[in-house]
Amino acid sequence: MISYEKLIKMARKWRKLAAISRKRITSPRTIGGFDAESSNISTVDKGHFVVYTADQRRFVIPLFYLNNDTFIELLKMAEEEYGLPSDAPITLPCDAVFMEYAVSLLGRQADKDLEKALLLSITSGRSLSSSYIQQGQTHHQLPICSF
Repeated sequence: MISYEKLIKMARKWRKLAAISRKRITSPRTIGGFDAESSNISTVDKGHFVVYTADQRRFVIPLFYLNNDTFIELLKMAEEEYGLPSDAPITLPCDAVFMEYAVSLLGRQADKDLEKALLLSITSGRSLSSSYIQQGQTHHQLPICSF
C-alpha cells in the first residue's frame, strides 16, 4: 500500500503535469501527426486533463480520477514505461479499448470487487512482463493492459 505522503506528492505532480498538458494542448502545433489547432477537441475543460493511450487515442479525464487506485496504477505504469515528459502529453501503456472500459467502470462507480479485478489485471500484467524481462526473454510481446 502506498503511504499517504507519497500519494499526496504523486497527486501534486500529476496535477502540475495536467495543468502543463492542458496549456500545451491548446497551443497551435502538431502532436504526433495530430493538428491541435484544426481539431474541435483541442481544449480541455477546467477540472480535467488529457492522456493518450499507446495507440494514440486521446482521453479527457476528470481530475477526481486521480484519487482512484486503478487510475493511480495506470499512471505509475506510464511513468515507468515512458517517464514523465515535459514537452509531450502523458501516454498510458494500454490500448484504447482497455481505457474505454476502465473509464466506463470508473465513471459509473462500479462495485469495489470489479475495480479490484481490473486493478489486479493491471498489476499482474506488469509483474508478468517484468519477470519475462528478468529471464532475458524480451523478444516476446506481452499485452500489458488488455483482457
